[in-house]
Amino acid sequence: MKKSFALIILSFVFQMYLYAQNIKVNFSIGVIDTIHSKVLNEKRIINIYLPEGYNQKDTTKYPVIYLLDGSKDEDFIHVAGLIQYLSFPWINQTKPCIIIGIANIDRRRDFTYPTTVAKDKQDFPTTGSSEKFISFIETELQPFVNTNFKTTTNKTIIGQSLGGLLATEILFKKTHLFNNYVIVSPSLWWDNESLLKFKPDFSKQSKLNVHISVGKEGDVMIRDAKALLKKLQSIENGKPKTAFRYYGDMDHASIYHIALYNALVWLKSNMN
Repeated sequence: MKKSFALIILSFVFQMYLYAQNIKVNFSIGVIDTIHSKVLNEKRIINIYLPEGYNQKDTTKYPVIYLLDGSKDEDFIHVAGLIQYLSFPWINQTKPCIIIGIANIDRRRDFTYPTTVAKDKQDFPTTGSSEKFISFIETELQPFVNTNFKTTTNKTIIGQSLGGLLATEILFKKTHLFNNYVIVSPSLWWDNESLLKFKPDFSKQSKLNVHISVGKEGDVMIRDAKALLKKLQSIENGKPKTAFRYYGDMDHASIYHIALYNALVWLKSNMN
């Protein structure tokens, strides 16, 4: 009791000192780290949010959210704020999580597999290296996170647009990398919708959860998102738990935050 009172007094005195001195202190919501990837042959910036109360010395472990388009000038800041808000004890709509925001260098290169469409090759000449990027996540990023932070085995990936395409590719081809997939407005039109023809095998994956969202984004985007849901629901062996939401008053630019809010609330009971 005496120690707690003393800490309160010291904290108050320190704050008054800063006020008196008019000292400006930087406001931070996370940590920036860098990984040198041998797979990609480049350095990658990782933005990291640690939940309130995170202590490297205690025994508490946390689920991890891997955020595509995770630069500070992309989606990291608003997603970190959303997850902080939803995990407040008086809100209690999601579990406290570690967020790993993967900053982009060339998202078209990293988020797409090779296309057979000549125009796409011409317009976007760097595309087609998602296999390498997925290998980076599996063999370098996830081991780095598990070694340096207190993580549970529960992992979520969040991706929108081309990020949604990549999340779907991982879901189909490297299912074991994540337990939960949040797929918003996926660009499944890529390569004439060839990914929707792929036959995934979920038989070895337990407790797989997939949340799909799409807005008023054109007939192709809506049709492909629904086709993804139908494909997942038709799987007999290892069928994932799925949810789908259509936002008729949202477009490709405005859908992300509200769609993610609802997806995280839906996932709450599965993020252990």
